[in-house]
Amino acid sequence: MRTSHLFLSTLKEAPSEAELLSHKLMLRAGLIKRLGSGLYTWMPLGLRVLRKVESVVREEMNKAGAQELLMPAVQPAELWQETGRWDVFGPQMLKITDRHERNFCFGPTHEEVITDIARSEIKSYKQLPVNFYQVQTKFRDEIRPRFGVMRAREFMMKDAYSFHADLASLQDTYKVMYGAYSNVFSRLGLQFRAVAADTGAIGGDGSHEFHVLADAGEDLLAYCPTSEFAANVELAEALPPAAPRAAASEALREVDTPKQTACEDVAALLGIGIERTVKAIALVTTAGEFVLALLRGDHNLNEVKIGKVDGMLDFRFATEEEIRSNLNCPPGFIGPVGINANIRVIADRTVAAMSDFVCGANKPKFHLAGVNFGRDLPEPAVVADIRNVVNGDVCPDGKGGVLELCRGIEVGHIFQLRTKYSQAMKAEFLNEQNQLTPMEMGCYGIGVSRIVGAAIEQNHDARGIIWPQAMAPFAVAIVAVGYHKSDAVKAAAEQLYADFSAAGIEVLLDDRNERPGSMFADMELIGIPHRITVGDKALANGEVEYVARRAGEMQKIAIGDALSFIQQQLA
Repeated sequence: MRTSHLFLSTLKEAPSEAELLSHKLMLRAGLIKRLGSGLYTWMPLGLRVLRKVESVVREEMNKAGAQELLMPAVQPAELWQETGRWDVFGPQMLKITDRHERNFCFGPTHEEVITDIARSEIKSYKQLPVNFYQVQTKFRDEIRPRFGVMRAREFMMKDAYSFHADLASLQDTYKVMYGAYSNVFSRLGLQFRAVAADTGAIGGDGSHEFHVLADAGEDLLAYCPTSEFAANVELAEALPPAAPRAAASEALREVDTPKQTACEDVAALLGIGIERTVKAIALVTTAGEFVLALLRGDHNLNEVKIGKVDGMLDFRFATEEEIRSNLNCPPGFIGPVGINANIRVIADRTVAAMSDFVCGANKPKFHLAGVNFGRDLPEPAVVADIRNVVNGDVCPDGKGGVLELCRGIEVGHIFQLRTKYSQAMKAEFLNEQNQLTPMEMGCYGIGVSRIVGAAIEQNHDARGIIWPQAMAPFAVAIVAVGYHKSDAVKAAAEQLYADFSAAGIEVLLDDRNERPGSMFADMELIGIPHRITVGDKALANGEVEYVARRAGEMQKIAIGDALSFIQQQLA
């Protein structure tokens, strides 16, 4: 294609609403245009990238044995009411009403729709297993759409759903899809990690997330450099300390902390390490029970983990009024000593192994030091892993390594749903014993449009985007400097363009009447991996200039060798 035929609309500065780097670069490069909050038009250049991603996804899904279909974006409420998700999915679901006052939603996902198909079409074990997928627009009413295509309200997704006669069959397909997803991200040229994950609102048993590694990632991942262990911090287990609790060696005493409410400030005042402090976090269950969660001062509460403790599902943080009512103390000075016996205490494993620690005194402007379980307060009612892992924690796979943390952008998620939806919707089949049995299900999603933003977060520099070759809108840019002034430049550029095109190379010929600096800046901004510059000075020596977008170093090559040279680079 020629730039004179391409709608290319680049900007020197990103609009003020753009926060994330990928959002800024996509707007500056003219890949997308904003229509409204979380709503974007994919412009011709951006759509070429999106279609590249879709193509790789489709190829790998087809190779994995999945069959493509296309389900309606608008779904009737009745299906969601069968599974109970109409009310519990939350305000992210965009609900709509037709002229007959019937309720529908703009589908955020399609478990109900595909299960409805399965229960009407699959009657016998002989029809199983089967795996369906689609590439389709989804809509989720994000409370704060931001970051461009990374957290948009409308987005492109590949979602697949498999049905099985038994768990073994589901696990086999799960492994196949795990491999297919790994192939997708490898082929797209992305650095990624597959990590064990929580199943969240989708439900089911086993689950893995696929993350593109990038500093801007919203998710924190834990991995072991010396083993294959990797997990989202929501799921990564923090092992209990190997050493038993030390015996008490200090007397319990009050310490004056007039302004110190944070653990780090208390530790600094007392001249001790923050790891000797314990913080109490006040929570309230759905049944109205007041609970204290205890964590070491330098650790953070893992809301997913504590939500799995008995009675803690859908907990919330206590209000200041509730804290004062139960502990007769303002937040910042609360602790587990001397509290009402009806208040349940959940201690993290690390806290349960501590002695002589410092905590709030349940008295304004005071803390307690030299606190010990069994002497100064009862042993905690519940001891559980309720914290996020940190750098240096022992890896839970038992191989002796230690954990490191990195950030990732979730671009794929696979689940073993089991019978969560098939039981609710009575998607049953006759097994070999002629008995009605609910189908085992798997669910496999890839954020197709999100991948584009994630790739930019991982591949960019000060000049713009650096596309991995498989995602680039064009493989090669030919910049013709003086195209409208020099017959030699025009002829040479046109010949290269024809040769590259005939060889099946996707090439963009920049034939604009612009200054060289502007042409180079645009090609670098939009991130085309390989650039050939045709100019009078190099042509006089029978040469053109080549620059790889990622390397950035210019080299001269004979114009007669340009095609074979580029073919080698692309290979």
